Amino acid sequence: MSTDTWRPTATIAALRQRAALLAEIRTFFAERNVVEAEVPVLSQRATSDPHIESITTECRGESAYLATSPEFGLKRLLAAGLGDCYYLGKAFRQGESGGRHNPEFTMLEWYRCSWDDHQLMEEVAKLLCGILATDQIQSLSYRELFLRELQLDPHGASEAELISCVKREMELSFVPRERSECLDLLMSHRLEATMSEGITLLYDFPAEQAALAKVVADEQGTPVARRFEAYVGGLELANGYWELTDSAEQQRRFEKDLEYRHANQRPVHPFEERLVAALDQGMPECAGVALGVDRLLMLKAGYQSIEEVIAFPFSRA
Repeated sequence: MSTDTWRPTATIAALRQRAALLAEIRTFFAERNVVEAEVPVLSQRATSDPHIESITTECRGESAYLATSPEFGLKRLLAAGLGDCYYLGKAFRQGESGGRHNPEFTMLEWYRCSWDDHQLMEEVAKLLCGILATDQIQSLSYRELFLRELQLDPHGASEAELISCVKREMELSFVPRERSECLDLLMSHRLEATMSEGITLLYDFPAEQAALAKVVADEQGTPVARRFEAYVGGLELANGYWELTDSAEQQRRFEKDLEYRHANQRPVHPFEERLVAALDQGMPECAGVALGVDRLLMLKAGYQSIEEVIAFPFSRA
């Protein structure tokens, strides 16, 4: 082992920049009377999201999981009556590593009662514009981006048309199997690179990518997921929803996630039935968003790798 592995990978200057950024974020929310809340990072329940894996451990002789986000805990607090709130702290995801990923990372997540996704998009833009010192913003729908760059309507295109588009636009060693996989590949490998250096707010995603967002008909009568993502120069920073509040629909989506996991030989863990109970009790109408703080610092200070902004990434943890 190298004798230097005790050292942080981030410089002292970067660590001071991190501290200043965290203080700036907290000031932003204090000025808006949004309460900082703590929720567990060690839980008895795992994520059911088919595209995210929980880190599993053991506590008191039972399986336990490190939180992939504070979402479930914050929503339970909303149902209990806390009101507008945010979390700024650690989250964990299995297998995530590379220039933009670390298994342990810092997440900012906040919820605004009585707001929809478009109102929250405006607040995300204000936060990012202030931190990144830019006023360059574009806002467009998921459909508009696909039509502009690929001449393809992602909501109306058949699975065969999407597979054909993937084959035409990129070289792959495999053939995608379903609509969502095609859409994700086109977004990550083709469309993100077309975004401007400023802030891009992308909204109204395909209904099959709703996750925990409401599904509502758009102006053309097409069911769309009322969610948005924020990018800076093609780097994804935030993912927000007009939040689902229907407990029966939440239960159905959890069960569908578990069916997908089972069918694709992925770990199947207990899902968060306490969130279903909280929704059944009555969570207020709200919008919520999660934002990657490490990536935000990379953009703000001009760093190229996440290891430059984290004191001890997993390789040295």
